[in-house]
Amino acid sequence: MTLVFKICGKAEWAEAEALGHYHGSADDLRDGFIHLSTAAQLAGTLAKHFAGRDGLLLIAFEAEALASALKWETSRGGHLFPHLYAPLPADAVLWLRPLGRDEAGRHIIPPEALP
Repeated sequence: MTLVFKICGKAEWAEAEALGHYHGSADDLRDGFIHLSTAAQLAGTLAKHFAGRDGLLLIAFEAEALASALKWETSRGGHLFPHLYAPLPADAVLWLRPLGRDEAGRHIIPPEALP
């Protein structure tokens, strides 16, 4: 099983749960797909796109459950990133965790998400 992760605000995800699916952030909507990360990509994604933000959730999904809508495409640093070309179904969540920050302000990745 391959895990992929979405990082989003608590309010964004609460809305997704009420609707039954997540259409994505402003960046996702602009780019035409939902940006996801692998475990190995989480620290870089958090540092680049979410530095200093509180109230975030880390949401885990099984890549295989997202089927053909999930594409692996070259992005930051020439690495393959998971991009979802469909709404993210709220009922496909394996688990979600709030993201705290350490004394230096870096987000703390939960142990179950570490590579």
